Amino acid sequence: MTWKILEKLTQPHHKMFTADTQIRIHYALTDQMGVVYHGHYAQFYEIGRAEWLRKLNYSYKDIEAMGVIMPVVDIHSRFLRPAKYEDLITVRTTLKEMPLHHKIVFHHEIYNEQGTLLNTGDVTLYFMNAKDMKRCEIPAILKEKLAGYFETGQ
Repeated sequence: MTWKILEKLTQPHHKMFTADTQIRIHYALTDQMGVVYHGHYAQFYEIGRAEWLRKLNYSYKDIEAMGVIMPVVDIHSRFLRPAKYEDLITVRTTLKEMPLHHKIVFHHEIYNEQGTLLNTGDVTLYFMNAKDMKRCEIPAILKEKLAGYFETGQ
């Protein structure tokens, strides 16, 4: 069973919101061996989160216009297999749980064109008031938009 089919089978049952983003690995992302340098994976996660948000018809710019910023406070990454020069990778960004209070946790999986899992990562961000840099609740409009993906029977 390929990972694309697996997503369609598991997503409605587990109540999550997922977005896939493709990135072509260019030369500047690789080391002398033609393998993606490990430090770039955080950037891949960031690209995936930005596109995940766009799938909800929002952008980080929109969230910032609400007076809310979203700094990364924790990141974990597991390297299973290397991504290489010229690979077309898919960054799967999933929100598995409805964000509560000030925290949102994104789960990332990176696959190559053959559907082989290369990397996994979890990134935690906080919703913070841009003016006083204090934690705040998830913006109501974003919470409302996400609620439909996590309610029973959806």
